[in-house]
Amino acid sequence: MGSSRDRPMSTALVATGLLAVIGANLLPLIGVLAWDWDLTSLLIVYWVEALGTVLLAALKSLFATQGSPAVPGEIEPLHELRAKRGGWRIRDGWPPIYPRNIPFALSILGFWVATVCPLTVFYLSWVSPVAVLSPSLGLGIVALVAAQVSTFVFEYVGAGEYRDVSAREVLRTPAKLGLVVGTLGWLGIGGRPGGLVALAVAVLAKTGASAHRFYADHVGRPILRLGERFGTDADLSEPPPELESPDAPVRARVGADSRSVLLGSVGAISFGFANRVGLAALAGFGFALVVRNLPLIAVTGLAVLAVVAARVLSYYLRYGTVEYRRRGDRLVAYDRLLDAPQWIVRVEPTMDVSVRNAIADRLLGTGTLVVSGVESVDRDTVRLGPVSDIDRAVDRLDLPVERTARPDRDPAAIVACVVLAFTFLAVPAGLFLTPRVETSTAVGVTVAFGPFFLLLVGVLAWAALSRI
Repeated sequence: MGSSRDRPMSTALVATGLLAVIGANLLPLIGVLAWDWDLTSLLIVYWVEALGTVLLAALKSLFATQGSPAVPGEIEPLHELRAKRGGWRIRDGWPPIYPRNIPFALSILGFWVATVCPLTVFYLSWVSPVAVLSPSLGLGIVALVAAQVSTFVFEYVGAGEYRDVSAREVLRTPAKLGLVVGTLGWLGIGGRPGGLVALAVAVLAKTGASAHRFYADHVGRPILRLGERFGTDADLSEPPPELESPDAPVRARVGADSRSVLLGSVGAISFGFANRVGLAALAGFGFALVVRNLPLIAVTGLAVLAVVAARVLSYYLRYGTVEYRRRGDRLVAYDRLLDAPQWIVRVEPTMDVSVRNAIADRLLGTGTLVVSGVESVDRDTVRLGPVSDIDRAVDRLDLPVERTARPDRDPAAIVACVVLAFTFLAVPAGLFLTPRVETSTAVGVTVAFGPFFLLLVGVLAWAALSRI
């Protein structure tokens, strides 16, 4: 059976949906011509629509079944979840949520929080527009939002469109709508509120863009083929990455050690701030500390804690729910929560298997193996573990591993790393202890250069712990 893209929708259904999209988008034109809407009114309507589009796009991306190619040069929040296979159904009859799409959903939300929201605050403080709320304005907002919600419920979920798209494809629309809002905002900042013709042209342009997107999505071929000319629609989708389990029965099972997984997640928390969302949370928290605003400190502190919690949960979902199974001559990493194999490798005497020198394993006595040359994953290497007893796991899974011991303890390296770490920590501490430096200056320098010192101290602490 082909996908819905191979079975064009009926002309009547496409025409009905297209008229609904055009009608909802032309309602602001009535506001401009008959209800005396100005630039501020249009901005309010389109800003709310853009927010609704972003939230719905993030939700839709979670259900997208097709795989999404990586974005060159970009690291999405919780990027490690991109390697997860399988989905989780909240309830029967609903489409599954795919953890591999969570990074894309967070990416569009992070873009909105890190760019659109600050620009909105800047616009409000710079222009100070006067908004007049009216029933007509509310009607315009409800019409545009209702059109999006109905499309999501009846077409995306009801008609099963989520099966034929990827998360990257879903996230195209919010970026284009954000361009419309940004253009209108630039007109307001530039002191050119625009006359009747300018506002009408803005509404018509927005309507044309929405109608074109609807036609391209539902018919399958854009009217103007602009995406093909500029390459914006290339490589946005790939086949789902799911794997087929071997037919052989399960000979042995070994589960992951939850304590070691949770302890190992501590070392991965810092990577949670290497993106727009994390950097924005850290910057906001640092600014709140400088201005000593308690409500702002509480809000930004909660944002930082949310990033930490998300990172820990993501790490646990990556490794803590996996069970390693021996099926015939295959070793399968099977996720019990998602009910799907994550990787499969043939067990043979020439397997490239090594012991991972993980800090959590040293502290808890657990063990982790690294298997190289795995063809079922993009990165070529995978982790087996952490498991509570590595020797027992090797025996039960019948793996060709002769040596499971980790490197010996290195006291000299431990002492050197600890001394260097305290040396770096002494620099910001000295600023607060020196009476010649004011507290405000010390706080500012610490906020500005603190991440750099924390990175060095973190690397040294990791090096010391890995030699225990």
